[in-house]
Amino acid sequence: MDLKQLRGVDEKRAKDFKKLGITNTADLARYFPRGYLDMTSPKSVRELIHNDTALVACRLTAVEPVRYTGRVKIFRAKLEQNGEPFFAVWFNMPYLAARLKAGEYLFYGRVQNRYGQVNLVNPTFEPLDGKTDMKGLVPVYRVSGSVTQKGMRGCMLQALRSEELSSAIPSPLQKQYGLMSLHDAYSGVHAPRSQEELAEASERIALEEYFTLLSAFKLIKGDKSETRLRKYTVTEREVAEFETRFPFTFTQGQQAAVRDIYDSLVSPYRMNRLLQGDVGSGKTAVALTGIFMAVKSGFQAVYLSPTEVLAAQNFALLQRIFPEYRVGYLAGSGTAKEKRELKSALAAGEIDILCGTHAVLQDDVQFASLAFCVCDEQHRFGVAQRNTLTEKGESIDLLVMSATPIPRTLSLIFYGDLDITTIREKPRERQEIATSLISERKYDDMLEYIRKEVKNGKQAYFVCAKIDDDEGQITSVNELYEELCGRLPDVRFALLHGRMKDKEKSEIMASFKRKEYDCLVSTTVIEVGIDVPDATIMVIYNAERFGLSQLHQLRGRVGRGSEKSWCFLLVGSGSETALERLNILKSTSDGFVLAEKDLELRGSGDFLGTRQSGKFLTEIKNLHYSSEVIFLAKKITDEAFAQDADHREIRRIAMKKYEYLKDVVLN
Repeated sequence: MDLKQLRGVDEKRAKDFKKLGITNTADLARYFPRGYLDMTSPKSVRELIHNDTALVACRLTAVEPVRYTGRVKIFRAKLEQNGEPFFAVWFNMPYLAARLKAGEYLFYGRVQNRYGQVNLVNPTFEPLDGKTDMKGLVPVYRVSGSVTQKGMRGCMLQALRSEELSSAIPSPLQKQYGLMSLHDAYSGVHAPRSQEELAEASERIALEEYFTLLSAFKLIKGDKSETRLRKYTVTEREVAEFETRFPFTFTQGQQAAVRDIYDSLVSPYRMNRLLQGDVGSGKTAVALTGIFMAVKSGFQAVYLSPTEVLAAQNFALLQRIFPEYRVGYLAGSGTAKEKRELKSALAAGEIDILCGTHAVLQDDVQFASLAFCVCDEQHRFGVAQRNTLTEKGESIDLLVMSATPIPRTLSLIFYGDLDITTIREKPRERQEIATSLISERKYDDMLEYIRKEVKNGKQAYFVCAKIDDDEGQITSVNELYEELCGRLPDVRFALLHGRMKDKEKSEIMASFKRKEYDCLVSTTVIEVGIDVPDATIMVIYNAERFGLSQLHQLRGRVGRGSEKSWCFLLVGSGSETALERLNILKSTSDGFVLAEKDLELRGSGDFLGTRQSGKFLTEIKNLHYSSEVIFLAKKITDEAFAQDADHREIRRIAMKKYEYLKDVVLN
C-alpha cells in the first residue's frame, strides 16, 4: 500500500520516508527499530556514565544558536534535572533546533561525562506533555526530516494493520516447530509488551529471513557433483617441481591444500572448493599451484581480484611465477584498444592466464579453453558473480579464497555447496604483530614513535572508518590526512580512499610500495591483500567501529617482512563489549579464534555484515538473536526441500528476493 494512504503522511513526509528507503507499507513494516527506550527506568544525571546510552527525564531551558566548526554544524540545548544542569549536543542536525521549545522532555542518547561536564550526544527526544504514548518498551527508529519518532510509531501501527505477512515456511513445519505467526512477530518487534516477547519475535523474524536466504542459495547454487569434462594431465612430480619456484618451503597446511586441489582435479567431478586461511597463511601460493595444474595440462585459467590495486599486484606476481606462459591483464582502467586486443587474444587461445577485476565478468570476455578459476578474497563477490565466472566455460573448476576466517558452523551452512579446505598455520617467515590500545594521552607519543620509525626506513598505515565525517563524532580520512601533514611536516603522506578512480588508487599504492611515501592515510580499501614488506605499523582510528575479523584483516597488512611490527588501536568511544572485543584482538593472532569470538559477541546478524550484504540482510541487522536461529533455519530448509520436491511456493518467495540476494556475502 502507498504510504500516502496512511493517516498523517502527506507529500513532504512521503519524500522524507523515501530518504529512509521506505516507499510503501511493506517497506515500513520491515524497517526495524535501532533500539528501545525502557520507560520503566529513566536515569538520574548523577548516575550517568561516560559512553553509556541513557534515558533521561528533564526540563529544557534554552537552545543555543547553531555554530560552525569547519564543516561541522553544532548546536546545544541547556537541560536541567532536579537543579543539576547538563546539555544535549547535536552534530550536523541544525534542523532539530526549531523543534525544541522550553518544557519537559525525555532525552535518549550517548553520554559524554568529562571534566565535570555532562552531554547527551545526538539524542532522540520526546516532549512530556501528558499525551505521550511512551510506556514500557518504546521503539527508537532512524528518522529523517519531518519523520519524527512519534510519527514513525503511529505510521508503523497502521502499516501492521494493513499488511498481510505470510511465511515462506510450509505450514506443517511451522506447526511442527511451534513457530509464532509472522504478524505476531512483527507486532512483537515494533510494539513489544515485554523483553521476552521482543526476544521471541526477533528470533522468529530472523528465522524467516534465513529460511528464505538459505532456500534461495539452494535454488541458485546448482549441482555440486557436476561430471568433469576435461582431463588434467599434470603429474604430481611436476607439481612438486613447480612449488620450488617460490622463495619458501610450503607449510604442511599448504601441502595438504595442494593435495586437496590435485585430488579434485583428477576426480570424476568438477571442483567447487573454498580455500580459507588466516592472513599470511600462503593461500595465494596454493592458488597459483592450482593454476599451474591447469595450464600445464593445456587449459586456460583466470585469477579474479576484487580491486584494481590487488589485481595489478597479482598480475605482477603471475608474470614472475609463470615466465613461460602468456599472462593477460583486464581491468576497468585499460584503454578500449587494449581491452579489445586482449579479448581477441583470449578468445583465440593466445593467453594462458587472465588476471583481472570485475571486468572479467562482462559478456564479451570469452575463453578458448577455460578450465580453472580462482576467485580471490571471495567475500567481495556474490553468488551470482561466482556463477557468471564459471559459466564462461564447461565444467569449470572453481577455487574461491577467503582470508576472513569463517566459523565452521556458518561455513557449513552458507558454503554447503563447496568443499572446504583450511590452512591453519602461517608461514614460518611471518612476524608476530604486537597490538596495543592507545589512549588520548599517549597519542602524541605514538606519532613521535612513528616519525622516528619512518626516518629509519619503515612505513605506516593510518586507517579510518569513513571518508567524510557526517556525524561530527569520528575521525575521517580527509581530516586525518590534513592533520597529520600539519603535525608531521617532515613525513611524506599519501591519501587513499574508495572515491578515487581505480587508476589513481593503483598509482598511489605502487608509489607507496616503491617507498615514495612514508605513510598511507586510507579507508579500509587497503584491507584486501596489499603486500608492502616495509610497512611495519598499522594505526586504526575509532577501532570500536570495526568487527574483530576486519580489524584482524587490517592488522595483517603489516608484519609481511622480517621486522617487528605494531598495530595501534585508537578508541573513540564504545561500550564495555567493544573494549572487550579489542582486548581479545590484543590477546590472540589466530583469525579462527577471533571469528568465533566475533560471532559470539556481535551476534550472527551482525557477523554477516551490512557492507556487502545488500538490502535483504541490512533490514534485520538491528534484531538480536542467537546463532542457533541460523542452524534451525538450515534444518527447516533441508526438511522443506526434502518433503516438497516441487517447492513451488518457496521458489516464488525466495527468488522474488533474489535481486537482494545475488551479492550477499559473508563479512
